[in-house]
Amino acid sequence: MSTTLTLPTADGGLAPYTLRGTPPVAPPAGTVFDRIAYSAAHVVADPRAAIDPWLQCSVDWDTTIAYRRYLWSLGLGVAEAMDTAQRGMGLDWPTSLELIRRSLDAAQDMPGALVASGCGTDHLVLDEVKTVDDVIRGYEEQMEAIEKLGGKLIVMASRALARVAKTPADYERVYDRILSQAKQPVVLHWLGDMFDPALAGYWNGSEGVVAGAPYDVARAMDTTLGIIAAHADKVDGIKISLLNKDYEIAMRRRLPATGGPDGQGVRMYTGDDFNYAELIAGDGAGSAPTHGKSDALLGIFDAIAPAASAALAALAAGDTERFHAILGPTVPLSRHIFQAPTRFYKTGVVFMAWLNGHQSHFTMVGGQQSTRSLPHLAELFRLADAADLLQQPELAARRMRSLLAVHGIE
Repeated sequence: MSTTLTLPTADGGLAPYTLRGTPPVAPPAGTVFDRIAYSAAHVVADPRAAIDPWLQCSVDWDTTIAYRRYLWSLGLGVAEAMDTAQRGMGLDWPTSLELIRRSLDAAQDMPGALVASGCGTDHLVLDEVKTVDDVIRGYEEQMEAIEKLGGKLIVMASRALARVAKTPADYERVYDRILSQAKQPVVLHWLGDMFDPALAGYWNGSEGVVAGAPYDVARAMDTTLGIIAAHADKVDGIKISLLNKDYEIAMRRRLPATGGPDGQGVRMYTGDDFNYAELIAGDGAGSAPTHGKSDALLGIFDAIAPAASAALAALAAGDTERFHAILGPTVPLSRHIFQAPTRFYKTGVVFMAWLNGHQSHFTMVGGQQSTRSLPHLAELFRLADAADLLQQPELAARRMRSLLAVHGIE
């Protein structure tokens, strides 16, 4: 029997929607992917905590770690304490470090589980950061804490560095210092200002920038590639999140063909939540295998985990057509979740986890569930259904109805 809901539309009206209700393709058990694929994972808030949600952070640790076990069971790695986990948007550094500790502990029971952890400078008070040396000390504090736990680093872009850096040389100095000290190869992270406006002009610096001038991506890319080339043995790869496939492809083909953790080259980890399917599949161009395809470190993989796993399994088996057949329909959903203001995409990720029964509530750290409108969430529901991403369609429909009722739509 079909299920029909009355959903709000973008023009302020209401319209019936009949659920397609086809659950996701089940990924085969025990598949070994031919790409490295990390899902940046969300955190589950504790809705019963007696706190001020905008000012304090309380995490449901059991459900949060259970979700990581779910991702590992699908063959996906976990990129921990990243922006998907609301780093810098509700999740503070002490809680982030506890999350990293718990995730690394949980991974010990999951053979082959991959974990890489976000290392930044978000514990610094921005108004007190005056010099590049202050930024270096901030990175070193988090590096030491994560590496003490045995963690692999994802060196996140720093709001503090964007604030004080005047020239590309300032970025070179910071990253040279951090990479020279890293105990194992790290993943660098180039996060565009659509994800975080405080990162505008990253890699370039403020000196000589004309107000209103476009971001000089070519100059930023030259700086980044120079840093990577100087430390190729300390760089596993770089995650680029600019939502522009041409930038990623151009940079991918210029990455060192040697270095990386296995000496086979520095990897491109796509962070392009608009074009990930074609970037992961690759074009085979370039002078090294790492130049012709991207690995993945994506927030959208949290929301589409079963489809991502099944598609990657098909790709590893050489079935590119099936890879695109599974992953292609998820792209419209991802583009909707990551639409501007892109920094609010976490709300859509957590909404999907709630619809799919991975958590019992739709509340978020920092009260961030309020950052998207009901029409936005209704369209998300339609797109998730169209892409066969509702794991328990009847549960998803009941939960959608409960959200509608709270908003006065019975």
